[in-house]
Amino acid sequence: MCQGPDPVVDGLGADTLVRPGSRSITYNRMVVEIPTETPPQRSDDDVADELFHALADATRRDIVRRTMVSEHSVSALARMYPMSFAAVQKHVVVLTRAGLVTKEARGREQIVRCDIATVHTAQRLLDQLEQVWRDRLGRFGSVLAES
Repeated sequence: MCQGPDPVVDGLGADTLVRPGSRSITYNRMVVEIPTETPPQRSDDDVADELFHALADATRRDIVRRTMVSEHSVSALARMYPMSFAAVQKHVVVLTRAGLVTKEARGREQIVRCDIATVHTAQRLLDQLEQVWRDRLGRFGSVLAES
């Protein structure tokens, strides 16, 4: 497609290359979608579903526990489990979507750390469920006492 030994910069920017006898190309650009609206608020039920789905797996719970103590790269986490790097990476994606961990690029590595605020949210949701059941048991006890 392109002819000539070396690319020549055409003055449009260092990333736009033009060779004699060819058309210009854009090199090394990313298209980023910029949201025009605020994303819709998720309901408490949606948050709970995502949180508890993420915590339903033993490996993901272990990743959360490990990242509560200290941050780890995805590669370091992958070495801790008898599964492929890709499998551990998928677990981290589920935890990230649920907000239980965050990832930060540091050089060539992705550093994973626990988001303690989301762990507190999970605790708050569990406390609410506990209160519902305690109230039900209290009413059940009252009904039995009346009989």
